[in-house]
Amino acid sequence: MGDSRERARRVLAAAGLPPDALAGVRPLAGGTYNTVEEILLSDGTRYVLKVPPPPTVPGLRHERRLLVAEAGFCAGAERARVPAPRAVSLAPDDPEPYLLLTACPGVPWPEAAPADEERAALRTELGRQVARLHRVTGTAFGYPSGALGPLAPDWRTAFTAMTDAVLADARDHRPWLPRPVDEAAALFRAAAPALDAVTVPVLVHFDLWPGNILVDRPAGGPARIGGLIDGERMFWGDPVADFVSLALLDDIRRDDAFLAGYAEDDGPAVLDEAARLRLALYRAYLDLIMLTETVPRAVGAEDARRVREWVGPHLESTLDEIAEATGCAPSKFTS
Repeated sequence: MGDSRERARRVLAAAGLPPDALAGVRPLAGGTYNTVEEILLSDGTRYVLKVPPPPTVPGLRHERRLLVAEAGFCAGAERARVPAPRAVSLAPDDPEPYLLLTACPGVPWPEAAPADEERAALRTELGRQVARLHRVTGTAFGYPSGALGPLAPDWRTAFTAMTDAVLADARDHRPWLPRPVDEAAALFRAAAPALDAVTVPVLVHFDLWPGNILVDRPAGGPARIGGLIDGERMFWGDPVADFVSLALLDDIRRDDAFLAGYAEDDGPAVLDEAARLRLALYRAYLDLIMLTETVPRAVGAEDARRVREWVGPHLESTLDEIAEATGCAPSKFTS
């Protein structure tokens, strides 16, 4: 904790905040890549500090300079008037890189455990907020961190670079997969023309699973969304891609409350046949990430087994869906 306090004091000073006002530092759970700590000042103000692992720690190709992407998400959320952290200080190129953020009120959705009558209202509010995020546009496509190179002029080029990167990670780390890597690669190529329908790069969080949605219950008021956090996986791309984590391993079309809120703010979400094929591509991409990252993160045999049992069947059925939509016959299970 001594090292954490010294680091917190240095970060506060660099941000123009009084280091002598530091009252405490505590680790925050839930992060799977960065070290995340809460910094508490003597006046009660809270900040969140993110520090990436050292370069010697193995990771996936797209995970370089995630702090830059998160700062970009925070700026976009502010433009959209969506509750999210605000970047106070970013130092991605320091010997010890960091991002200092404001703290949002509330606790993660699973911890808040909304009652049924709260859930519908919260999902509707969430739908409105995500629709507002999707009105924030960029100038090109891909990860703003530069981890996979410069932004691309079209979505097919950007997403192909993203899938090529995770497929290369899978070849390097050799995780358990329900289908061979080359089969997944062939299906991504077969479906790539569907990506040409996306012509405007919008802000995509891509990690809006319940753990990254804070629920706040202010005294005397109804539950509300306190903040959308951990925007480090953001990219400029297809808004449909956000529906993957928003309905993790499920189907967003079942979430009537969310879709109603989304329609209120930005018109109905278009989930026609063409959009469903793109959605399947994004599901397969996230599934591959979740399975592959278990190896460089050395999650342990039991956790790896749970991920296989949870994600493996979903990836297999998603690859079958892409194969059927493209007429590209899948090979038999050989792994």
